[in-house]
Amino acid sequence: MGDLLETLNPPQREAVLHGDGPLLVLAGAGSGKTRVLTHRIAHLIAERGVPPWAILAITFTNKAAGEMRERIAGLVGPAAREIWASTFHSACVRILRRDAEAAGFDPRFVIYDADDQLRLMRACMTDEQVDPKRVAPRAVLTRISDAKNRLLDPDGFADEAASFGDEIVVRLYRRYADRLRTAGAMDFDDLLMHTVRLLEGDAEVRERYQRRFSHVLVDEYQDTNHAQYRLVRVLAEPQRNVCAVGDDDQGIYSWRGADVRNILDFERDYPDAHIVALEQNYRSTGTILRAANAVVALNRGRRPKELWTDRGDGEPIRIDSCRDEHEEARLVVSEVDRALAEGTSLSEIAVFYRTNAQSRAIEDQLVRARVAYAVVGGPRFYERAEVRDLIAYLRVVANPADEIAMARMLGAPRRGIGPGCIAKLTRFARDHDLAPAEAIPQAEMVPGLTGAQRQALAATAATLAELGQYAAAGLALDRIIDAAIERSGLRSALVAEGTLEAQGRLENLDELVNVAAEYQGQADDPSLAGFLEEIALQSDADLVDQGTGQVTLMTVHNAKGLEFDVVLMTGMEEGVFPHMRSDTPESLEEERRLCYVGMTRARRRLILTHAETRAMHGGRDYKLPSRFLSEIPRDAVARPAGAPVRRAYADSAPRGSSLAGRSTAPPAPPVILATGDTVLHATFGEGVVTGVESRGQLVRVRFANDGTERRLMAGAAPMRKVV
Repeated sequence: MGDLLETLNPPQREAVLHGDGPLLVLAGAGSGKTRVLTHRIAHLIAERGVPPWAILAITFTNKAAGEMRERIAGLVGPAAREIWASTFHSACVRILRRDAEAAGFDPRFVIYDADDQLRLMRACMTDEQVDPKRVAPRAVLTRISDAKNRLLDPDGFADEAASFGDEIVVRLYRRYADRLRTAGAMDFDDLLMHTVRLLEGDAEVRERYQRRFSHVLVDEYQDTNHAQYRLVRVLAEPQRNVCAVGDDDQGIYSWRGADVRNILDFERDYPDAHIVALEQNYRSTGTILRAANAVVALNRGRRPKELWTDRGDGEPIRIDSCRDEHEEARLVVSEVDRALAEGTSLSEIAVFYRTNAQSRAIEDQLVRARVAYAVVGGPRFYERAEVRDLIAYLRVVANPADEIAMARMLGAPRRGIGPGCIAKLTRFARDHDLAPAEAIPQAEMVPGLTGAQRQALAATAATLAELGQYAAAGLALDRIIDAAIERSGLRSALVAEGTLEAQGRLENLDELVNVAAEYQGQADDPSLAGFLEEIALQSDADLVDQGTGQVTLMTVHNAKGLEFDVVLMTGMEEGVFPHMRSDTPESLEEERRLCYVGMTRARRRLILTHAETRAMHGGRDYKLPSRFLSEIPRDAVARPAGAPVRRAYADSAPRGSSLAGRSTAPPAPPVILATGDTVLHATFGEGVVTGVESRGQLVRVRFANDGTERRLMAGAAPMRKVV
């Protein structure tokens, strides 16, 4: 362990060697927080004699949890297997499976994903006679999710109801909760809520887990919501050996319930907490860090810290102004070509944007240039229709009460079993106290079915029985899934279709067989239920593969936790980034943190682009450069030699700024133009003003190079008056 400590810098070593009691590690971007977490766990085991099974290490993605386990195994050997290193949701599943009876649930419960939730909510709206055209199902699910993250059941949510719209959501929440329980299912938020309620409400279960876990370590603590915060609190008591690692400057998920105050108020919860700040960055150049520090330092709700590196300054940041999103996309392709010519691989190049809709123009240009790319946040493998169809069969085998999976299964492939037939089956099951899928073998007794429907249901019942026998006999999962593809008719239906698209869908089904084989070889105790659980707990971040030889396109939110040699942040405009909905001080500060996260993903080169106009909401808007661009120190930004100043907005600090190293020169005076004036534009060259609109804010300019006339923002366009 002494040799391992030598690889740590002084603050990292301080965090690793901390004794008992609460510890807060403020880990800036790229500062080695995973190294601190894994080395602290190794130190607890090797030097302080803490049993591995007494350590609970929680992070937010399966990918991060897997990497953590691998690193710990490299430090302490096989003992790492006994550590609970998992995501919040996986840890909750493990607790609920073991103590389901105490929690009031069947241990075989299934986990509903977003698509399952939407289907179930639509069914609930039918039950409650709520028109989905007037009340959006997704909006209702968002309200319910927020309530569960605040640990409110339907009764608790009803106590807060303040309007007729709230009362509708209360009714739907009650129906939704009832149908989840009837189906033997939980959604993601249930996993957290029911675990917290179990631990806080059952002294025997709570004390058992508190005795077991003498040390609780939490990664990305700034991303915890209220339920996760309460879970950590209850598990860490009464020993209070909680280690929270995170960075308030990277709190960017308030829209899904995360509360950055959890990390900001850590000392309020633990007044005797020891605090260590990790500020040495091992990822980015000094110039990138200086720019990112300057932007995020303008936030008031943060703990002061400033990243630094000993890697040198590197090249300056580029800020490029483009005519529109199409020119911006062409610039992206040009920069990809440039990076490739310098020896950078495609997998080390990333393009970020604030919203998914911005990717279209970029994708178009990459396709034309024949540049391979992957969009993160597009249709995930497990969300593809054919994969979901196959998984539905497996879910019904694992849990016959899963009504949503049964409905999907019976419709794939098509065989004349529609919603009416399924409704009759479900009604028969309820009348005879059966799980929905248990009615399928009794189709002959279900009134109102046609002969063809009874025949199709009999074949389906035989398929389910066969798959159930395979699972009970312990047959390898890949063989069970391969049998499901054959017996269900999914393979024959796609083969009969005979199209290239059908072939691709068939390859996706075969890929699920490969996934099952990998799971079979890696899991300690492989099972069908365990396989379905692992699939359900997948996240977008788990699916990012930086070894594919493709340029990566993603929103800035999806980029968190990743790093690339070359990063292009596009759409740096007011109303885009920061987003138009960031209309409160708190939301604007989160947008600034999001900008900081995007900038600190870059290792070597950072390029920021903005467009003068952008197609939005069915029209074309004139855009001002993002205020974040003006917050970057001017000496961190590149200037083309001999070229007109294109980046005037990066030359002056905002009024009231007093950041060290920042220019305090006043902003440049606005450009005042009149018809007939000659101007010089950084991109379009020399032109003549042909008209002035909106009290001088908009001007029309005819440019000599191509004879085109453009409408430009007088105070924002990169141009100057030629005297």
